[in-house]
Amino acid sequence: MKLADSSISLNDVRLYAYHGVMEQERRVGGEYSVSLRVHYNIYKAMQTDEVADTLNYAELLEVVKREMAVPSKLLEHVAGRIGESVFQRFPQAEAIDLTITKMNPPMGACCAGASVSVHLINDKTPC
Repeated sequence: MKLADSSISLNDVRLYAYHGVMEQERRVGGEYSVSLRVHYNIYKAMQTDEVADTLNYAELLEVVKREMAVPSKLLEHVAGRIGESVFQRFPQAEAIDLTITKMNPPMGACCAGASVSVHLINDKTPC
């Protein structure tokens, strides 16, 4: 058997955070959704059935929660911090697909949210 592609995902993680351009957004906060897909080779974990051989999604969640807890003006900045932190904590991560959604943006329109999405490549992935 040959592994063509693999990843681990956290889908629609709901968090309360304090991000926004307006000072009131950073003071009052709001609801956010974070979805994250981390690409890495899971072949060893498929063989061993050991947590030590995989990317632990509970630890991944802790990285996301820690970075979401730091107030920022821009979701782009939060996305960059999450990406850097994931690559630092999990050097085996090859790439990240990340979407952060502000659930109720204060822009005078009824919508399901405003999002920032990024695809990041780890240029320091060990060979």
